[in-house]
Amino acid sequence: MTRLVTVFGGDGFVGRYIVEALLKSGARVRVASRNPKHGWFLKAQANLGQIAYMSADITRPETVARAVVGADAVINLVGVLTGNYESIQRDGAETVAKAAANASVSRLIQMSAIGADAASPSRYGRSKGEGEAAVLAAFPAATILRPSIIFGREDQFINRFAAMIRMLPIVPVIAPQTKFQPVYVGDVARAVMAALDTPEAAGQTYELGGPDVMSMMAINEWIAKSIGRTKLYYPVSDIIGGAIAKGTGWLPAAPMTWDQWLMLKTDNVVADGAKRLSTLGVAATPLDAVAPGWLVQYRKHGRFGAAA
Repeated sequence: MTRLVTVFGGDGFVGRYIVEALLKSGARVRVASRNPKHGWFLKAQANLGQIAYMSADITRPETVARAVVGADAVINLVGVLTGNYESIQRDGAETVAKAAANASVSRLIQMSAIGADAASPSRYGRSKGEGEAAVLAAFPAATILRPSIIFGREDQFINRFAAMIRMLPIVPVIAPQTKFQPVYVGDVARAVMAALDTPEAAGQTYELGGPDVMSMMAINEWIAKSIGRTKLYYPVSDIIGGAIAKGTGWLPAAPMTWDQWLMLKTDNVVADGAKRLSTLGVAATPLDAVAPGWLVQYRKHGRFGAAA
C-alpha cells in the first residue's frame, strides 16, 4: 500500500525538494502549513490525488493532530531564524512528536540544525537542542537531521551574499573566519528519503554537510568569482560586528540579531565521529557543481556574462 507522509512546512525552501522526492517515490503527500495556498505550486509535480493540503500550525496542537491522522510517516521542517524560537523549535517540535506518537505513526523525521545544544549561548541553538530532546522523549524512534547551511536555487544564504556582492563596491564580511560546511538542498532531500527507508535510522542523529568546509570569507570570495565580480573585502572585527548585532545607538536597524551574532561565533561543521550523509548512502554535492547554474543572474550581463 502506498505510504502517506505528512510534511509540516512542505511549502518552504527545503520542503519543496522533500515533497518532490516523496512524490517521485510514489508516496502520497499531505502538505501541512499555516497557509496551504503557498504550496499549491507543488501540484504540478503530483499525479491525480497524490498530494493534499491541510491548514496546520505547530503551535496549535489540535491542528497538528488532524494533520497526522492516518499518516505512515511525519516530517517536521518548521523552524525560525528570528522570533519566538522556543514556541516553534522546542514546544512545536514536541507537539508534532506527541501527535505522531498518539496517531501510531511509524516514522518521524525532525529537521534540526548543526549547533543544536541545550547549553548553547544562543536561543536558536538552545531551542533546537531542547526540541530534539523533547521529540525523542515523545517519539524515541524519531530520526534527527542536523544540516549545516543549506544552499539551493531559492536559498536565502548564497543568494543574499551574491546580491550584496553585486551591489556594493566594498563588501563587509562579518565573522570572516567562521567555518561552514554548506550542504545542497537536494542532498538534504535524499537524506530524508534514505532515513525514511532505513530501519537503522530510527532513533539516530545525522549531521549533514557538503564536501567542502569554507570560511565566511572564502564563501564570499567564491561567490564573487562565480559571478565575475572583482571585489574588495572589509573583514568586520568582533567589536564592530557585536555593535551591529546589538543595533545600539548609531545603528538602530541592525542587519542581524544578537542571537544570530552568537551563532556566528561557532563553526557550523559536521562533528568528528558524527553520522553523516555518507552514513545514509548519500554522496555530497559540491557548491560549485550546482550553484553557478542559478548565480548567472548576478553577473553583469546575466547568463551572457562570463565568470572571472
